[in-house]
Amino acid sequence: MNKSYNGRFTPRPDAVRAAYSAEQVLQAVDEAVRTGKRIAVRSGGHCYEDFVTASDVEIVLDVSQMNGVTFDPEHQAFAVEAGATLGQVYKSLYYGWGVTIPGGSCPSVGVGGHIAGGGYGALSRLHGMVVDHLYGVDLVVVDQHGRARRVVATRRPDDPNRDLWWAHTGGGGGNFGVVLRYLLRSPQAHGKDPSTLLPTPPATSPGVTLTWQWADVDERAFTTLVRNHGTWHERRPRTRLSSSLALSHQATGQFQLLVGVDGEQGDVGRLMDDYIKTVTAGVGAAPATTRSDQPWLTATLGAETYAGGTPFKSKAGFLRRRWTDRQIAVVHKYLTDGDQRWGASVYVSSFGGKINTVAPSATAFPHRDALFSVAYDVYWSDPADQDEINWIRRFYQEVYADTGGVPVPGDANSGCYVNYPDADLADPKWNTSGVPWHTLYYGDNYPRLRRIKARWDPGNVFHHSLSVRPQA
Repeated sequence: MNKSYNGRFTPRPDAVRAAYSAEQVLQAVDEAVRTGKRIAVRSGGHCYEDFVTASDVEIVLDVSQMNGVTFDPEHQAFAVEAGATLGQVYKSLYYGWGVTIPGGSCPSVGVGGHIAGGGYGALSRLHGMVVDHLYGVDLVVVDQHGRARRVVATRRPDDPNRDLWWAHTGGGGGNFGVVLRYLLRSPQAHGKDPSTLLPTPPATSPGVTLTWQWADVDERAFTTLVRNHGTWHERRPRTRLSSSLALSHQATGQFQLLVGVDGEQGDVGRLMDDYIKTVTAGVGAAPATTRSDQPWLTATLGAETYAGGTPFKSKAGFLRRRWTDRQIAVVHKYLTDGDQRWGASVYVSSFGGKINTVAPSATAFPHRDALFSVAYDVYWSDPADQDEINWIRRFYQEVYADTGGVPVPGDANSGCYVNYPDADLADPKWNTSGVPWHTLYYGDNYPRLRRIKARWDPGNVFHHSLSVRPQA
C-alpha cells in the first residue's frame, strides 16, 4: 500500500494505516490528531502531485479496502465506499441494477478523489458530471476540539449540513475530512425502484478511431485538423457526439482522433460520418480508420492506459473556445521538436453538453461553460531527469502566453480542473498572470469553500499544497 502512482515521488510515512471500517477511520484520525502527526488519505492513489506522498506526511490512511457498492434503503440512494475504483463501481451498478454514473474512463481510479473533484467521462455530455448525481456524503471530520466524528451531509434543502455536501461537488479531495461513502441518486429520480435512480448506460459504445502517421502530416494539415475539430464542437455544444484528439509526440510516429456516440441514437453512423467528413476536410493526409461497436461495459472497462509507477508531469486547462491558430502552432512546434519524447501527449477532449446546463454556483465545480478539457502529459524513465518536466512547463507557459502562462478564466479559458492538480499554478515562476491558483480551480466558488473549510476543518487537519485554506 505504500506506493506512488507518480514515480516522481517516493512516499516515506511513519506508518500506513489500512482501514476496513468507519470505526477504524475514526480511530486513525483521532490518533493522528492526538499525537500531532500529519495525516493524508489514500483511496485509489491516482494523484498527479504529492498530496499523499509529501515528505512531511507521517500517517497515510489507506481506505482502498473500503470498496463496497450497495443500495441504501434509508437514503434511497446507492452507497459507494470511497475506496472503490471506477471499474468496481461500473460493474456493481450495471450487473446489480442496470445503472451507472457518468464517471471517468480509467477503471483503476478511486472514487474517493474522483467524485469530490467533480468527475466526468464519456457519458457526461448526456448525463452531466458525477456530482450532478451526488445525493450525499458520509465522512469523518475533526471539530474545533480536535475530536473526530462522523457526519452525513445531503443535498436536501433542509439539511443543516448541506454546505458540506456542496463542498464535495467539486471542492476536491483531501480538504474537509475522510470520505467513507458517497450516496448517489439523480436529482430528477423518483420512486423506490433502484433501477430508475441513476442513468441507464447505452447497450453499446460505437466508436471510430482515426490514426494519422506523423510522416504524412505537415504543419498546414495539422493546423487544419485541430482547427476543424475545435470549430465543429464550438458550433454544436449540445451534441451527443464526444471526441478526443490524442496528439502524441512525433517520436511515437502517429496521433489519433477518437470519436464516440451514445449507442442508443438511431443515426449513430450518420452522425459520426458527418463529423469525420467535416473535421478532416482540407487536411489532405488520409488517416487509417478503425470502427468498433462493443458492449458498453466491455468498452468502458477496457479503457485503462497507465498502471502507475513511472515519473510524469501533467498540466491541464478548460477552454471556452478552441485554441487560436497561434496556440495550435505552439502545440505543433513542441510535438515535433525532434526529440525522442515517447511519453509526451496532448489530449483535447470535448466537454459541454449536459454539463453546461448547470449553474456555476450550483456545485463547487465552476467550469460549467467549458467546451473542451485539455491535458498536457509527459512521462519519462529516470526520476532524476528534469529535462522533461521543464519541457512541459515551457510548453504550457507558451500555449497560454497571452494570459500569463496559465488558462486564466475569460473569453477563451475557464481555468483548471482540481482533479488534475498542478503545483506550478501556485509558483509565480510559472504562473505570471497574477491570478491565484484557487481562482483557476474554483473561480468565484472559492470564498464559500473557505467558509465551509473553517466550519468543518477549523484546525486544517486535512491539507496539502493546493488545499482550500480555512477562512480566518
